[in-house]
Amino acid sequence: MIKRLGLLFCLPALCLADPLPQAAPVPGGIAEIAIGDISQPAPKAYFNKQRLLVTPHNGQWLALVGIPLDAVAGMQNIVIERTDGREQIAFSINNKKYPEQRLTIKNKRMVDEMTPADLQRIESEKIEMARIKTVWSDRPADTNFLAPVDGRLSSLFGLKRFFNNQPRNPHNGLDIAAATGTDILAPASATVIGVGNYYFNGNTVFLDHGQGLISAYLHMSEIGVSLGQTIKQGQRLGAVGATGRVTGPHLHWIVYLNQETVDPALFIGQDLPRLAARNK
Repeated sequence: MIKRLGLLFCLPALCLADPLPQAAPVPGGIAEIAIGDISQPAPKAYFNKQRLLVTPHNGQWLALVGIPLDAVAGMQNIVIERTDGREQIAFSINNKKYPEQRLTIKNKRMVDEMTPADLQRIESEKIEMARIKTVWSDRPADTNFLAPVDGRLSSLFGLKRFFNNQPRNPHNGLDIAAATGTDILAPASATVIGVGNYYFNGNTVFLDHGQGLISAYLHMSEIGVSLGQTIKQGQRLGAVGATGRVTGPHLHWIVYLNQETVDPALFIGQDLPRLAARNK
């Protein structure tokens, strides 16, 4: 059976007090879909065979769907598993076009002049990071995020990027510029599931917020947490830096949902005006 239910949207003024991310059913966004009454056991939900975050909200179970950046506008389905069977619920993905961004990277080894050893390291790190994205914990997800650093929005999510006029993958996170050494704080409670120094990402921390909601903090000057550590909201993770492939000190912040990168700005609506105002 296929049902078609309305997506749950919130007005900006109402999102400020809402612990859920803002709904934005576009490529790189999040769809919020009601999948059952809270009086019933929590169902399991899947999109593209990946399990979805399910959370209670206003008397309903909601499935939060991370939409791939390369998704095509149109109708899609999620699969719901309940104790009495399975069903599909249809939802719509709207179109969104992201602008271009062109950057000049002086260190050519970070663009197209890697050594064989560099390439071997990059490939090994891709495998490791892909594994980290698959982490799943059944605990209730903490979606009540705060901005992880006090700085200035410098690059938005989803930009079509060119390094030295060469096309690269779209920008998969939110960049917040700040001075080297500025504290980076956990946006929500979590467990540290990855720490390390990576070729492109520099010093990096990965956090598990529950049910496939994972965040990453790149280019850090120092790391202040350890693998397996339990973190509270506002706890210091480390400091802003310029390690890896950068044009200056900043935090590159990534949020994964059902293994897809989604726009971190959707989680910090209450902080965006303050961060964006510093560009004026």
